[in-house]
Amino acid sequence: MNIALWIVAAVLGTACLAGGAMKLAQSPEKLSAAGFGWADDFGSGPVKAIGALEVLAGIGLILPGALDIAPALVPLAALGLVLLMIGAAVTHLRRNEAQLILVNVFLVAVAGFVVWGRFGPYSF
Repeated sequence: MNIALWIVAAVLGTACLAGGAMKLAQSPEKLSAAGFGWADDFGSGPVKAIGALEVLAGIGLILPGALDIAPALVPLAALGLVLLMIGAAVTHLRRNEAQLILVNVFLVAVAGFVVWGRFGPYSF
């Protein structure tokens, strides 16, 4: 189970790093043109803040456990990602974007698995 938690955290962390970096690097207009219509509802500042939170979650899912420096940050990063994805699901619900809500539910479940495993029976 420890190996499964490592794999899930690494894949989830990498996805968060990529998604967050994209939000940090591009303007809301470019994101909207690329299919992220929700970026139109927010200004540049909130979009960059969301990107920064995703980057921090990605780092927090991988580095503390890998370096064995404050590994308790791994489930906290996963918990933060759960909260971020719940907020994203609410935004998509308000915009009637049902397909994207399914992505958020999947990410909540995967991050919740890391929270459960690392806070519970398979902590570091």
